[in-house]
Amino acid sequence: MEELLDPALGRVRVFLVHDDNKPRKLRHNLGPELRHRRLLTFGGAHSNHIRAVAEAGARHGVETIGVIRGEPHLPLNPVLARATACGMTLTYLDRASYRLKHTEQVLARLRARWGQDVVILPEGGSNAAAVRGCAELPGEIGEDYDVICCPVGTGGTLAGISAGLPEGRRALGFAVLKGAGFLAAEVARLQREAYGRVRPNWSINLDYHFGGYARTTPVLDAFAAGHGVERIYVAKMLYGVLDLARQGAFAPGTRVVAVVTGQPPAPAAGSGSAELVEHR
Repeated sequence: MEELLDPALGRVRVFLVHDDNKPRKLRHNLGPELRHRRLLTFGGAHSNHIRAVAEAGARHGVETIGVIRGEPHLPLNPVLARATACGMTLTYLDRASYRLKHTEQVLARLRARWGQDVVILPEGGSNAAAVRGCAELPGEIGEDYDVICCPVGTGGTLAGISAGLPEGRRALGFAVLKGAGFLAAEVARLQREAYGRVRPNWSINLDYHFGGYARTTPVLDAFAAGHGVERIYVAKMLYGVLDLARQGAFAPGTRVVAVVTGQPPAPAAGSGSAELVEHR
């Protein structure tokens, strides 16, 4: 592994781990007890979580229902088209109701429509079982490092990575949402639910959201295109990592691993692998 070519980084070294965190989050949520039952979850129209749940349901023989934020639009975009091709039934909630999707009133309406025994998975798949799946990632990285970074949307991936870290290493999340101060409480809640305690080895940076979820700027567009990464999650995280390194936020000699979430481009390793690739 070589140092980055940018001399402004000093002795800080940044590496990429390509890892599809969505299957990790579902691994412990889709046990044999779900067969022949309905699984309902939430997401936006471009949600990779919706896609992953639909694909997992098709593989495991689980009926899936996707509750999509906003109004239906035809033709379906590639994510929702893929979900329906995998057998997922799509239904929609207006944005006001969607903001209340965690309340008993909205959940009762969904159960009345889809059955009282429907299994409801939260948006992004972030629950205690998902945290345990993401906690397996650090153990799969065979190289030495000091800091591991990831994008943060709902907090489940960061909560799991932090929980799986060996002593002396820390996790840094980059919020992709504007006004995401609430995410620290979410990460702490998820760790308590999964392990009964909160690890002190993580933090969340709130400064690289570029206007909010799914928002972008010409600077971010150019950065994402230049590095070949998607804009909603990965580009924001990676831009933040490199910018902080240039500012001296990492001590000289620090080895930083940045987790590139989502499906890796071919011919990268298959879903769920933790292949270390140097970013130049």
